Amino acid sequence: MMTNLLTLEKVSSAYGQSKVLWDIDMAVGQGSAVALIGRNGVGKTTLLNTITGVQKLTGGKITLDGRDISAAPAHGRAQAGIGYVPQGRHVFPQLNVMENLTVGLAALQGRKGLTQSGIGDYIFDLFPKLTQIRHRKAGLLSGGEQQQLAIGRALAGQPKLLLLDEPTEGIQPSVVKQIEMALRRIRAELGVTIVIVEQYLDFAWSFAERYHVMQRGKIVREGSTKEDTAADIAHLVNI
Repeated sequence: MMTNLLTLEKVSSAYGQSKVLWDIDMAVGQGSAVALIGRNGVGKTTLLNTITGVQKLTGGKITLDGRDISAAPAHGRAQAGIGYVPQGRHVFPQLNVMENLTVGLAALQGRKGLTQSGIGDYIFDLFPKLTQIRHRKAGLLSGGEQQQLAIGRALAGQPKLLLLDEPTEGIQPSVVKQIEMALRRIRAELGVTIVIVEQYLDFAWSFAERYHVMQRGKIVREGSTKEDTAADIAHLVNI
């Protein structure tokens, strides 16, 4: 039986007086790949932000690797093993590629992991393009290059759980395939558990083992991508 790395129990969140997430229950198995899907505005990004601690939890409980992190600040959750690649990448435009990757080391905080001198070894092997542009400012990179950099930066902290918000958005198909292959390697070689928010159902079904559909701040359906096709749930996603 698979052990759960991440567990959400009756998780709720709000912006001021406006409730956005409603009693969400969700379990993510150790080493698994999960897709969180739904149309724009249903609360997918808010859920990721609540898991990372960027958005305040107003009810419920979040457990990571057996530890209750419900009250932990965002930096504490990063140090506990959560890596996050936000929608739009959010790289540091005035820093070069190596400097952006080095920022990711902050999450280690004394844990055994990559040193600054060795930070590029695995990441540059995963994304060879970054090797060629390691001294280029991130603001001058293409969308695909920035996405690879953002994933590399998150990996520098050696996360147990990697959250990605719309990783294929605005990326050309050839780079999407590279990102998919990289994510597969990250799971297989590093044992990292991955949760993606994704509008592109074909990508979600090609990569994830399980899916969760959100509507109006709630999980309305979950299942296996092996048992249910993307066409089976497309009407729920409305995309």
